[in-house]
Amino acid sequence: MSADWSPRTRLVHGGARRSQYGETSEAIFLTQGFVYPDAATAESRFIASAPDEFIYARYGNPTVRMFEERMSGLEGAEDAFATASGMAAVHGALFSQLRAGDHVVSSRALFGSCLYIVETLLPRFGIEVSFVDGIDLDQWRAAFRPTTRLAFLESISNPTLEVIDIGAVADLAHGVGACVVVDNVFATPVFMRCLALGADVVIYSATKHVDGQGRCLGGIVLGTRDFIRGTLEPFQKHTGGALSPFNAWVMLKGMETLDLRCRAQAGTAALLAGELHGHPALTRVIYPGLPDHPQAELSARQMETGGTVLSLDLAGGKEAAFRFLDALEIVLISNNLGDTKSLVTHPATTTHQRLTPDQRTALGIGDGLVRLSVGLEDPRDLLADICGALDRA
Repeated sequence: MSADWSPRTRLVHGGARRSQYGETSEAIFLTQGFVYPDAATAESRFIASAPDEFIYARYGNPTVRMFEERMSGLEGAEDAFATASGMAAVHGALFSQLRAGDHVVSSRALFGSCLYIVETLLPRFGIEVSFVDGIDLDQWRAAFRPTTRLAFLESISNPTLEVIDIGAVADLAHGVGACVVVDNVFATPVFMRCLALGADVVIYSATKHVDGQGRCLGGIVLGTRDFIRGTLEPFQKHTGGALSPFNAWVMLKGMETLDLRCRAQAGTAALLAGELHGHPALTRVIYPGLPDHPQAELSARQMETGGTVLSLDLAGGKEAAFRFLDALEIVLISNNLGDTKSLVTHPATTTHQRLTPDQRTALGIGDGLVRLSVGLEDPRDLLADICGALDRA
């Protein structure tokens, strides 16, 4: 893959391997294991496999490797390891480099399952965690210690869409020798390059925008070759969170249109945010691309656009939010995001329902808040659907 290729070209051609048949579309190597021409070859592969030598699908697979290399080329990473889901990526990226006695600093605003890993699982294994308001650099600064091993954050928080200054957090973390791990699923690799901003490790749920069409689970962790092959790979291959070759093939097909889809979705999201801003049924419209977003300047500096997701806060609380969701005709109720179909969810009763009311209040997740993931439908149809549902709410 040429270093001169643009991101859109890398999304189509990056990491491609062709068999002796010269297929146009990437091949699915749907196999659990691999055979060797002789015993000496088997022995040598278990000692040190070359890049195109494989042992077992839990360790690596040609189709999965194509996906890893294509994502690495897009992100600007030295290497990557693909996982069975986004949460497998989060789990592996954290647990592979932490041990009892380590200290972690994490932003407080996290997706529910991420919060469970950081708040519940890490302390169970003797790892201390300090939570901070992700947008408050003074809190980050005060939380870091000499024993801090890792900083964890979402580049854009779910579902209140706070934007964290990755470069500033990275400077503070690196000052004590800590690794910075960023979940960049909301911003997407199309609109934000976290490694270039100072992050050490980047995580994606490929289930979201990368597939983008509601078909398969998948995840990926990107970083230096030393981290991916020396730290993460041994952990992943022995704990079993490998990506299916078929799912990797689906992700490769999704990547071919990733840039086009994300730009179209973000364009519609920006239009909807502008049109809905000030609507009498709403107390606020949250979108990083709006001028009144608290981190509007930072968002413009870190991202190309405001992204594909916006959040709406309905004045009537849960009852109004439910009436709004039930009145929508085009937008579908689902807890997923990043799909070609527009999806809406009520975080307080779904993705963040395990939090206490006080915790949700502290995070800005009120009973009237809904998260809208914008798809590829005609913007005029979406606007009419949303406005009509707001009127009925």
